[in-house]
Amino acid sequence: MAFGRSSRKKRPVEPVTLKILVAGGFGVGKTTLVGAVSEIRPLRTEERLSEAGRPVDDVAGVEGKNTTTVAMDFGRITLREDLVLYLFGTPGQDRFWFLWDELAQGALGAVVLADTRRLEDCFAAVDYFERRAIPFTVAVNLFEGAARFPVETVRAALDLDPGVPVLMCDARDRASVRDVLVAVVEHALARADAPREPVGT
Repeated sequence: MAFGRSSRKKRPVEPVTLKILVAGGFGVGKTTLVGAVSEIRPLRTEERLSEAGRPVDDVAGVEGKNTTTVAMDFGRITLREDLVLYLFGTPGQDRFWFLWDELAQGALGAVVLADTRRLEDCFAAVDYFERRAIPFTVAVNLFEGAARFPVETVRAALDLDPGVPVLMCDARDRASVRDVLVAVVEHALARADAPREPVGT
């Protein structure tokens, strides 16, 4: 052993892993968002849309979409050496909502991805996370040609609590998606640190 130095190798850091859901309506960009930021090749469970599903898969506004997630998307992003996020994209159609309860177990928080052309499609996701007290952030995916609205207009349209963060994002852009995920983590941590009101008040 050299003087003043140890031959022992530095023990690798065991990272904290956090789980975040990515939810929203059909065709809103959940698979794209996970793929844009994941440092591993995302696990995808997409199937081609079929004639049999045409009556229940509303493609109005997303006519170019020809696949759909039938279970989940999965990705991973390392924010720091000691902090790793696992991303789970939920299926958007009503008939796959039974999977949400399984995916939501142990989640730190969620992203509700919204499209201003079909804003009503994210109502169910907002309601789901509100009812289960899961912290969430709304991210408005800025599709080309879609109308742009101020954050407060989107907040009012979705009837969100004042503390719920609302951000504009491009689900294709890694930096934009990373900002959204950081906002989810910060919001969830702030919620965890907030004093709870006594029962019965």
